[in-house]
Amino acid sequence: MLVAIVGRPNVGKSTLFNRLTQSRTAIVDPTAGTTRDRQYGKVDWNGIEFSIVDTGGWVVNSDDIFESEINRQVYLAIEQADVILFVVDAMNGTTDLDDHVAEILRKSTKPVILVANKVDSNEWIYNVPEFYSLGLGDPYPVSAINGYGTGDLLDEVVKDLPAEDPNAAEKLEDIPKFAIVGRPNAGKSSLINAFIGEDRHIVTDIAGTTRDSIYTRYDKFGFDFYLVDTAGIRKKNKVHEDIEYYSVIRSIRAIEASDVCILMIDATRGIEMQDVNIFGLIQRNKKGLVVVVNKWDIAENKSQTAIKHFEDSIRQRFAPFTDFPIIFGSALTKQRIYKVIETAVEVYKNRQRTVPTSELNRTLQEDIAAYPPPSNKGKFVKIKYITMLKGSQVPTFIFFCNLPQWVKEPYRRYLENKIREHWNFRGTPINLFFRDK
Repeated sequence: MLVAIVGRPNVGKSTLFNRLTQSRTAIVDPTAGTTRDRQYGKVDWNGIEFSIVDTGGWVVNSDDIFESEINRQVYLAIEQADVILFVVDAMNGTTDLDDHVAEILRKSTKPVILVANKVDSNEWIYNVPEFYSLGLGDPYPVSAINGYGTGDLLDEVVKDLPAEDPNAAEKLEDIPKFAIVGRPNAGKSSLINAFIGEDRHIVTDIAGTTRDSIYTRYDKFGFDFYLVDTAGIRKKNKVHEDIEYYSVIRSIRAIEASDVCILMIDATRGIEMQDVNIFGLIQRNKKGLVVVVNKWDIAENKSQTAIKHFEDSIRQRFAPFTDFPIIFGSALTKQRIYKVIETAVEVYKNRQRTVPTSELNRTLQEDIAAYPPPSNKGKFVKIKYITMLKGSQVPTFIFFCNLPQWVKEPYRRYLENKIREHWNFRGTPINLFFRDK
């Protein structure tokens, strides 16, 4: 599920984003238009998890350009989001731009929650009734800086999120769901065409549980899986596409609906920040990963040294998670296309892998004995028992020990590396939890 934050610059959208995601991802500055890159993260409220996007402000040279960019963001939010947070400034009251955005939002069918931000002290709460004039219902007074009112706001957000279809799991067979994601012009459409372009009669489209996600069934050459795409989600007469923002929204939709993500990277352009951002989305959603370096047929240098350098660059930018496959190919010439499917299926199987408890303890206890957890204040962490959690979407290991709070990140990393060394979990994230024995 997706929530979008909209509003004119300098009303505190980025501060609210940081507060709700409990992060400091978005840069906060009193200068209007500081946010240029779109920020996105995950919010967990009372067990309900959803994605949130900060549409950001704009640096502009005139009021006309300013207004057109605001329009673009609002229309994109209306097209893509399940719930829209319209943020206004309680200290400064309504402005003409607030009225303009409100007029657009009133015409939409999406739930809109009016957020009166900057109620940082009691004196500002008396300004909140002014926002009833926007015609969007009750304004929610909040302070993104100190957290006032954000609990009530999140209660309203999760209430307005569309309910999951209880029969959705029955509509889709239990087979892999692959999403092809990447920045614009990386070759996503070409790869899909390479998969299904020849024999389209074996393809059927099924509407998915996530709004506007389409599951395309592929069942030839011994494979059977769904390709996840987000087709038909833009009204061209209203949206003048902001390529970067739009691709991020599409990626969120496709990633959330998939088991394994095939991340396309353009060999002619190398690793760019947008690739790293989309990788971050995949990681936050705990999905499997296959990286495809596309357009390798037109790369200037195809030597083994160039391949090794490219692989090292990718893993360095995506660290600390580095245990994923990288395939060099071409969607246009269909070079290594079969290998892409084969590897994605392998990663899906790795996500389903379970290790018997006896084997897990026998193997890992030797590694723990060889390199035990560091002592803390003269006390030693003793890991007594290890098991895998059954039925989890991501391979999850539970370590029972006497002092779980003293197991630090370096030792967690050591244990994860040992697990990956002994068993094949390539391409999938794994969870490690430490519990009192």
